[in-house]
Amino acid sequence: MELNELIEQRRVKAEALLSKGLSLYPARVPGHTPIGEALKDFKEGEKRGFCGRVTAKRAHGKAAFLDLRDSTGKIQLYIKADIVGEENFFIYQNLDVADIVYVYGELFKTHTQEPSIKVEKLALLAKALRPLPEKWHGLKDVDLRYRQRYLDFISNEEVRKVFSFRSRLIKELRGFLDAKGFMEVETPMMHYIAGGAAGRPFKTFHNEYGMDLFLRIAPELYLKQLLVAGMDRVYEINRSFRNEGVSTRHNPEFTMLEVYQAYSDCEGMMHLSESLIVNLVQILHGKLKIEYQGKEIDFSPPWQRVSFADLVREKFDILPSDDDSTMLSKIKLKGFAKGASKLSRTQITKIIEEVLEEGMGLNPAFVTDYFTSLCPLAKAKVDNPLVSERFELYIAGLEVGNAYSELNDPSEQRKRFKDEIKELTLEEKKDVDEDYCLALEHGMPPAGGLGIGIDRLVMLLTNQPSIREVILFPLLRPEQK
Repeated sequence: MELNELIEQRRVKAEALLSKGLSLYPARVPGHTPIGEALKDFKEGEKRGFCGRVTAKRAHGKAAFLDLRDSTGKIQLYIKADIVGEENFFIYQNLDVADIVYVYGELFKTHTQEPSIKVEKLALLAKALRPLPEKWHGLKDVDLRYRQRYLDFISNEEVRKVFSFRSRLIKELRGFLDAKGFMEVETPMMHYIAGGAAGRPFKTFHNEYGMDLFLRIAPELYLKQLLVAGMDRVYEINRSFRNEGVSTRHNPEFTMLEVYQAYSDCEGMMHLSESLIVNLVQILHGKLKIEYQGKEIDFSPPWQRVSFADLVREKFDILPSDDDSTMLSKIKLKGFAKGASKLSRTQITKIIEEVLEEGMGLNPAFVTDYFTSLCPLAKAKVDNPLVSERFELYIAGLEVGNAYSELNDPSEQRKRFKDEIKELTLEEKKDVDEDYCLALEHGMPPAGGLGIGIDRLVMLLTNQPSIREVILFPLLRPEQK
């Protein structure tokens, strides 16, 4: 049957209910129990009320069986005309799969031991004027799944499990950090200057102040000002925004964990990230070896350490002392960036990292020894100033984390900002963040900072191939009408 015909049938039933003076969308909901709670402590003969969505309907003359589902579980409804009465049975006759209802009655189990309720009262709470995905098998069209995520949730149990897992992961993450004395904070999402990371920002405008603002690409500079303020251990689970490409690994709006700890350093952040993720995997999976896309990831510590400086020397013959043009020439010799006459160090780094990602193994690995010229916010190594106190964490070829010993020298930080700005195109130009430099002049303690991509971590721990599978409403192009 065509969709328009199905919708029309539902509208006819809706009119029939209205003609009897029944509300299609009543304001009050009777007292009820979550289905899962009743199933957990199921007592035959007990009377309960439930609310939920009808997901199946099987008629047998003057009796019928329906499936009712809420966010906690599913129970079977048994409706018989001489039990529910004429008005309630009329409501049943005009119900469709997807309608939301309230039922009250006696719990029992069928001869097949299926938990059920013998319905005595039935009320419509919301009439669904459109049908669910065909035959309750779930949406197959990937774009439609993301565009109408509510239908994806209704029809796909596995999707619900992914987001339930995500919620638990964030809860456990908070618990881990809270137990270690970290304080959760919130920092601005609109910035005067797009800083704290390399990335193209989204631009907006504030009418009252008549000024441009940027959606944050990272909360880092505000969080480090809190270190200056004497808040020695802080973290933020933040939404950040980058006006860049969309792929299985990137969404313009994403969730990050950023952690800052005074009197720590890059090494301390390695221990923190390793223990944090190992703890999450153990709690959420009950083991440290899990499957990802048909292969096994072993999270058992200690994790491998790999030198970025060594990798790029072996792959591209690039040295920390090379300038931009030398790096570009060496990349071209290996067949990359053909035709480019000039690239910024950030662009060169992205090319290098994409090549290196392909060669990374499945198990977690800390990639250390990044060039200082690529790390404007990190301290340089004392014994080798061309290399920074920084690492990136890779798991299954995905960059999941980034951390370093925080640069807290205000003069050096101002110089690094100015050097970074010189590389930017006219479109990308920005000012030195003097507010941040001023804060450093009041004294920021030596510290370690860590960022972990929550979306990518959830991808790995739920065995999902795309970041869109772990974001409730990923960005999509507007639907063509």
